[in-house]
Amino acid sequence: MRASMLVGRCVGAALLLIGTPAISRAQSTDVSPPPVPASRVSMADAVQLALEHNHQLRAQRLNVDLSKADEITAALKPNPVLTSTNENFPVFSPSQMTWDNFANNQNFVQSVTYLFERGGKRKNRTLVAQDTTTVAAHGAVDAERQLAFDTRQSFINVLLAKSTLELAHQNLDDFNNVVEVNRARLKAGDLAEAEFYRILLQKLQFEQDVTSGELALVQAKAALRQSVGFDGLAQEFDVDGDLAFARYTVTLDDLKREALAARPDLLGAQSGLKLAEDTQALEFSNKARDFTGGLEYDRDGPLNALGFSFSFELPFHDRNQGNIARSKLAVRQAAETQAAATSTVLTDVLNAYATFHASEKVVSLYQSGYLDQAKESRDISAYVYQRGNGTLLDLLDAERTYRETQLAFRQALAAYMTAVQQINFVVGKQVMQ
Repeated sequence: MRASMLVGRCVGAALLLIGTPAISRAQSTDVSPPPVPASRVSMADAVQLALEHNHQLRAQRLNVDLSKADEITAALKPNPVLTSTNENFPVFSPSQMTWDNFANNQNFVQSVTYLFERGGKRKNRTLVAQDTTTVAAHGAVDAERQLAFDTRQSFINVLLAKSTLELAHQNLDDFNNVVEVNRARLKAGDLAEAEFYRILLQKLQFEQDVTSGELALVQAKAALRQSVGFDGLAQEFDVDGDLAFARYTVTLDDLKREALAARPDLLGAQSGLKLAEDTQALEFSNKARDFTGGLEYDRDGPLNALGFSFSFELPFHDRNQGNIARSKLAVRQAAETQAAATSTVLTDVLNAYATFHASEKVVSLYQSGYLDQAKESRDISAYVYQRGNGTLLDLLDAERTYRETQLAFRQALAAYMTAVQQINFVVGKQVMQ
């Protein structure tokens, strides 16, 4: 007995050792490691991550699957109904529970009935379900369009914050050079101590610019991470790209034509009109009354017989008048919604086109010479002041003008890049890459 138990334990241990690697391999195969958050992204990467990780968008996409499930339900045919009626069992008279009584007195009725739908209900019901799926799909695509634009806008804000912070550091470094030069002048006796302190106090403004720039960068990155999804980007991430100006040639008529063909919200409104029309057709189908037909087998004692049944609702009162009237109004409402969506698309394109050209002109003005003039004015003022010929007020004014001009130029570049993405947004597709 003990020997058999020992052999059993040895066999169990061997099987456990053999099975452990297989179990480990199965567990390592089934459980995939979580995706590694990106530490550096481009604008295209950010948009792709947003479309993959944004939870609100995921929830909206599920509306399409839910509607497809409703399509299955709408296309189903009614089930036949089996009815079994068995009567006259002498339960309370056991003496009569004989085969002769069973053969001559018992009543058995077995019937099958089926509901026949009239008026094309199932066809129209299926069309309505398919139209609902189409509307849901356009809604999901429109949500993707909005999320992609928000992500690109947040990405541009990060580029602007980075560029602004770099400018703040550059201005601080340049002004530190001015401070050191004037410190040497103070030691040499060429500069009054009070004027040197005024220069040091002005340095505080540049240091505040750096602090504000650091805060703006943190906030811009947080907004981008929220659009993309916190599980898609690492805590400390960076972006690829710079504020840049690229010329595009587009015409207003082309943009209007492409927007009317591609805007998912307009396509959704058009699908909504078709949904309302097919719903109206379904309500007219529901006006037709269905009938139920049945076939039965009847055994009444020695009698064996077949029979049939037929039931039909007499439409004296309810002929679906209310739902038909409501569906007609819904068609009118959907038509008005489509017209309003068309006007919105054309207005959006017109406004975005005007904003795009205005932003392009502003950037071109800065590049036409104002940037170089601001830099030359600052350099000349610094050179003259360091040699004792200029005033501190002139130097500080030149520094302020240069800083404001550079900052305004960066903001103009960001506004132009946003205007480009706004064009893509209102058209509904990437017409400017």
